[in-house]
Amino acid sequence: MEPQITIIGAGLGGLALASVLHRHGIDATIYELEASATTRPQGSILDMHEESGQLALRKAGLFEEFRKIVIPSGDEMRILDQTGTVHWKDSGDDTRPEVVRGDLRQLLLQALPDHCIHWGSKVRSVVKMEEGRHQVSLANGETFTTSLLIGADGAWSKVRPLLSDAQPIYSGISFVETHLLDASVRHPEILALVGRGSMFALAKEKGLLTHYDANDRITVYIALKPPEEWTTSSEIDFNDTKAAKRYLLNHFPGWNDQLRALIAESETELIPRPIYTLPIGHRWERIPGVTLLGDAAHLMSPFAGEGANLALLDGAELAEALLANPDDVEAALASYEAALFPRSEAAAAESRRNLMISFQPDAPQGMLDLMAQYASQKG
Repeated sequence: MEPQITIIGAGLGGLALASVLHRHGIDATIYELEASATTRPQGSILDMHEESGQLALRKAGLFEEFRKIVIPSGDEMRILDQTGTVHWKDSGDDTRPEVVRGDLRQLLLQALPDHCIHWGSKVRSVVKMEEGRHQVSLANGETFTTSLLIGADGAWSKVRPLLSDAQPIYSGISFVETHLLDASVRHPEILALVGRGSMFALAKEKGLLTHYDANDRITVYIALKPPEEWTTSSEIDFNDTKAAKRYLLNHFPGWNDQLRALIAESETELIPRPIYTLPIGHRWERIPGVTLLGDAAHLMSPFAGEGANLALLDGAELAEALLANPDDVEAALASYEAALFPRSEAAAAESRRNLMISFQPDAPQGMLDLMAQYASQKG
């Protein structure tokens, strides 16, 4: 008898898992706290890696459709200093094409029947029962049991405590996200400086990071090293956009005018995004009937570009493990986790190293050295 498969979270990893299973005739049920697929914007740009994100999309039978939503020249990259001098420029080779996260999520959603996703289903609690079953209680009062529970519910997972006591740790770095719209028309000088891919302007433990996307929009991340409680203190009020801009600009005195304009001329709200991570090497003992994937399993900083890629691969590989062991769920989960743990530990270590390198006092030198190292390895 096929197990009842319950996935908590309709992010990329949970959707990849459900998509691969569905492709092979097995249904899974996803419970997602958001009210619908369009409740909120789904973030900015992702670069899809051949060995992880792209591989997962192939396993889901979605690779050709994925290629249709790739951003032309989106994998270009520039590294600048605070004067606006370009120290590194890479035109990209399409091995890690860029895509808008929301477009990718929509692609995965379209591969699934509507009935498999229960929107507006916030998990209140999860309780272990007998014989590997778990009881899930939702905020709307609904309660159900499942024989296989997969936590794909992100950094603050409700499922993780069944397996691990680990909690996300503040990295010491916070981003503030904002956007410039109609960039080629309204901000041509800024666009000429930052380019049509990604840009890192780094100096003295802070930075301005950008992505340009197919909607002629520049996404801006203002990176600082504030204390963890920064966003909830009286020091800065993000509800007062003008005051928040003034506060942020005060952290970039003497920087290039076009770089400062990324803050001054931004046209959307300023959204604080403190960077949290799980401990490097996070793992757990095998507990019947439950596992994790994506950020719930291995939350890391975005400075290796691995988070979304690994979530997709986690989902696809977990699906394949279940398909390969139709009569032994525990063997499937053990096989999946045996590959998951070392893979995510290596990526988390790389992500932590890159994050620290990027915000050293001598930045951007550390990142330039890293890019030169990567280039030599390719050669």
